[in-house]
Amino acid sequence: MDSALLDHRVPPAIVAIDMQGKLKKIASGKVRDLFEVDDEKLLFDASETVMKNGIPEKGVLLTKMSVYWLRYLQDRISDLKTHFLSLDLPSSLACLPSDLYESIQSRSMLVRRLKMFPIESIVRGYLTGTAWAEYSTSKTVNGIPLPAGLEYGQKLPSPMWTPSTKAGLGDKDENITRKQAYGLVGEEVGKKIEKLSLEIYDIAAKRTEEAGIILADTKFEFGTDGEDLVLADEVLTPDSSRFWIRDTWEQNLGQAQPSFDKQHLRDWLSAIGLKGKESIMIPEDVVMKTAALYQEACKKLIG
Repeated sequence: MDSALLDHRVPPAIVAIDMQGKLKKIASGKVRDLFEVDDEKLLFDASETVMKNGIPEKGVLLTKMSVYWLRYLQDRISDLKTHFLSLDLPSSLACLPSDLYESIQSRSMLVRRLKMFPIESIVRGYLTGTAWAEYSTSKTVNGIPLPAGLEYGQKLPSPMWTPSTKAGLGDKDENITRKQAYGLVGEEVGKKIEKLSLEIYDIAAKRTEEAGIILADTKFEFGTDGEDLVLADEVLTPDSSRFWIRDTWEQNLGQAQPSFDKQHLRDWLSAIGLKGKESIMIPEDVVMKTAALYQEACKKLIG
């Protein structure tokens, strides 16, 4: 895919959001910041940060795709609760310069304040990533035995729930067993998270298939509002999912799959021996190719 797919009018990457003191920042992640609106609401903001420089329009696309999926899933799961409230900005930001206001609005959503559970809820439909690394040495994934003879990139017998720890900024998540996950969140909550994650994956995988994309795996995060389980954070984006090209999947079994996600950036980092490193300046061609892949994923899935 040629990076010329990326519109040449795309503005520079936004690597930090300046609220000019209008909202208090209460948390920061690799890509997102959380700002306090009031006792019940937060502003969830996505920037283009990856390393020292960023991917143009990434925050806008991540927000657009998350909102699409949150609405799509709520239309199909009657009792699903999500953190999403609206795309309206708090009135306290109305006095900001118009260009800054519009930039914040395009990459932000108003969300419920939740108590988040300390696990990442990963569902895998295909054998790749850390699941392949474990399988290739032990024929297990998160401690669960699988048949011998599976290839890299092969479709699993059925989707698997493979939770991990939720590491802090700069640390690495660790895959854990179902029992360990239940120990962190409680068995009742853990079973609800597992069941709901598998249900969401099934619905989303059917939708991506219609768009010519395989949902190889994806990550969800959940919290609670004090009563119910609530789907939160980003949902089914190229940052949280592996999106493979359906029509070339079979011919690429056993090797790297062409994809519409951040794998291109991962591959570049691995090739130069910098996988897992931060504060790196990404070359312009890698930036533009990654941006083009994100745009293509968004275009295929939601137009």
